[in-house]
Amino acid sequence: MTGAVHSWDLSIGVDGPGTRFVAFLAGCPLRCRFCHSPDTWYRRSGRHQTVDELMAQVQRYRRFISVAGGGVTISGGEPLMQPRFTGEVLRRCHALGLHTALDTSGFLGARADDALLDATDLVLLDVKSRDPATYRRVTRTGEIGPTLRFGRRLAARGTTIWIRFVLVPGLTDAPDNVAGVADFAAELPSLQRVEVLPFHRLGAHKYAELGLTFPLADTEPPTPELLDRVRGQFAARGLTVN
Repeated sequence: MTGAVHSWDLSIGVDGPGTRFVAFLAGCPLRCRFCHSPDTWYRRSGRHQTVDELMAQVQRYRRFISVAGGGVTISGGEPLMQPRFTGEVLRRCHALGLHTALDTSGFLGARADDALLDATDLVLLDVKSRDPATYRRVTRTGEIGPTLRFGRRLAARGTTIWIRFVLVPGLTDAPDNVAGVADFAAELPSLQRVEVLPFHRLGAHKYAELGLTFPLADTEPPTPELLDRVRGQFAARGLTVN
């Protein structure tokens, strides 16, 4: 079985607990305005690798990530564009006793079968907005429903969830929008924490290299005061905020 793998990296405390081997798969159906990795949008931008080849790379770091209390995270792009490949890698990692995480928007959550989720210890669920109009402005798809259904399905299974919310001034920062995401998060009994991720422009050079216009080139990162207000809205619902 082969998949389109854009790249891989090691991260600490960013893509799940501990030190992680993070595989970034190529291909994503969304075109988020704040995306910092437009180079992962198309499957053709990835290298074809077999599960065995990717697992050989994981094995090189197996002891290191295990001792560091980490594991393996499958990210993207959107890993559920390649559900069979993603599921097999997660199952193989789980069989090795490694902690596994799936980083997804949930937009294609219906493609994740029970076997895939059985091999997933943690889902990093990127909830871009609860408001349909804001979701359309962020992604140009207009479909928040699949993400909400996927989140509720995970909670019903007891799968641990971290919600990720990207805070973009003038786009996702409206108090009502944040309150909607907080309301959804508070519905999920298996939610462990919420991560409020401040918007940045670190990926702007990738747009230039690809001949694309970065939609938020003139948007400033959120101020400390805005971050405090948004984090406070989540905390007020009794949620653990990171």
